[in-house]
Amino acid sequence: MKPSIEAIKVRRLYLQVAEQLQQLIENGAFAIGSRLPAERELASQFGVSRPTIREAMIALEISGLVEVRSGSGVYVLERAGTRQLPEMQAPGPFEILEARGLFEGEACALAAQRINADQLDRLAQLLAAMEQEGQSVEQAEAFDQQFHCGIAEASGNSAISATVAWLWQLRNGSEISTRFHQRVREEGSRPIVADHEAILQALREHDSNAARGAMANHLQRVIDSLMEQSG
Repeated sequence: MKPSIEAIKVRRLYLQVAEQLQQLIENGAFAIGSRLPAERELASQFGVSRPTIREAMIALEISGLVEVRSGSGVYVLERAGTRQLPEMQAPGPFEILEARGLFEGEACALAAQRINADQLDRLAQLLAAMEQEGQSVEQAEAFDQQFHCGIAEASGNSAISATVAWLWQLRNGSEISTRFHQRVREEGSRPIVADHEAILQALREHDSNAARGAMANHLQRVIDSLMEQSG
């Protein structure tokens, strides 16, 4: 009888970290009610970035192993039997943002060369809608998504447009990402309007380098802001 061959699965980095932490928790290395080491310390010990540690903590929270207390830290919950980490197939929220930085920066540079007056007017309308007072965070985020996807469409490349739309679908559809963004909404996170104004101005001037830089700066600022707000 020939030995069976199993398909090789690439395990997401944040899940590898979460699994090791789960084993330490289950083995009693971290007592119930104790606070896990600081994020920066864990990042150094595991040899990964702080966003990866943040994603691992969200996975552990979803599994019911820890509680994330804003401004205080991550605490081990009482164990009621063995809990398993959920099978998360989607990338973590910071992985998605990093990918968006790569794709949307170049999409914005290309759009600066190809965008037309109607598309610029549409982006201006979305930016104005994003700035309106009294709307919910969800409404502002919907305008934000349309703004970014509109730029990808203005690149004139259907593959780029489809890829950017897919990254937004990952952001809005995966369990780990929706849990994360729900928390930062509760902390008051909203789209950064000033950044979008800078992006739109670069597009109006048809300046590819400025457009690329404005988008890259915006998404890096989003990462930095979310790291601060979700801590």
